[in-house]
Amino acid sequence: MSPDSCDVIVIGGGVIGLTTAIRLAESGARVRVWSRDPVDRTTSAVAGALWEPYRIEPRDRVAAWSRRTFEVLGELARRPEETGVRLVPGVQALEGDLPLPYWTDTVRDLRRAEPHELPPGYTSGFRASLPLVDMPTHLDYLCRRLVAAGGTLEQRTVSSLAEAARHCPRIVNCTGLAARDLVPDLRVRPVQGQLVIVENPGLTEWFVRAGDEGAETVYLFPQPYGLLLGGTAREDVWETTPDPAVAAAIIDRCAAVDPRIATARVLEHRTGLRPVRDEVRLEREESADLKGAVCVHNYGHGGAGITVSWGCAEEAVEAVRK
Repeated sequence: MSPDSCDVIVIGGGVIGLTTAIRLAESGARVRVWSRDPVDRTTSAVAGALWEPYRIEPRDRVAAWSRRTFEVLGELARRPEETGVRLVPGVQALEGDLPLPYWTDTVRDLRRAEPHELPPGYTSGFRASLPLVDMPTHLDYLCRRLVAAGGTLEQRTVSSLAEAARHCPRIVNCTGLAARDLVPDLRVRPVQGQLVIVENPGLTEWFVRAGDEGAETVYLFPQPYGLLLGGTAREDVWETTPDPAVAAAIIDRCAAVDPRIATARVLEHRTGLRPVRDEVRLEREESADLKGAVCVHNYGHGGAGITVSWGCAEEAVEAVRK
């Protein structure tokens, strides 16, 4: 593909940008992805990546996007070593009465947890098999799939949407938190998440403490590279250097769920910034600044990028086609 030979430029190389680019390329469009960071250094690369609508609005649109993505991830889970996607059973629980989630109808095997299936101190919860994604493997799979469909992936920093419009008549803005400056859109802001990865002492199921909308969260995700422990949700915090005291507190909270974690060897610390917005921006824009080009915005997915990725990608493709 020559430098300016394309039908669509997708800005952003995380899971939202890659899935959107794949759907465009597989529908016959000539697609270029411009990513400021290498794919393995995007926010998506450090995600815990359990399918669950978390810190994302509006609910009615999220329900449809999540349902479609659940279907696609279920198909990819048939080839876990290639795609990084597995269907893993687990429990979400609370030290109190936990109502069933609004997305119950999407997950066929979701049911109330029995008392013996709950950790000490938890009084209610539900069990379900949900997609759990090994993001390094999954992002590598998405890159290969994009290239196989004829798309290209370039590391390139964009100063404005108008800059991209000079190269292509159609743009899809999948820049996540960077949309704050690029658009600019001050409604998108960071919610910091810190994680700890330890040697897995034998857990085969995921666990999430329900109702964790505060700064401290509890979740345990068994991944091929270790047991991922979380976490934090610190609003408007831009720091990406892991805090040792925060990491110790994460281990303590998770060890209350399974005591074996207290002595597990720490392998890695991770910190990422969720691109949270009061609601996802997925819409088509035509403005004088773009000089005839069309921009479809697809950003602000909060802590649920993997959860809505394919559903949002397909809606974004339809907006491009219009």
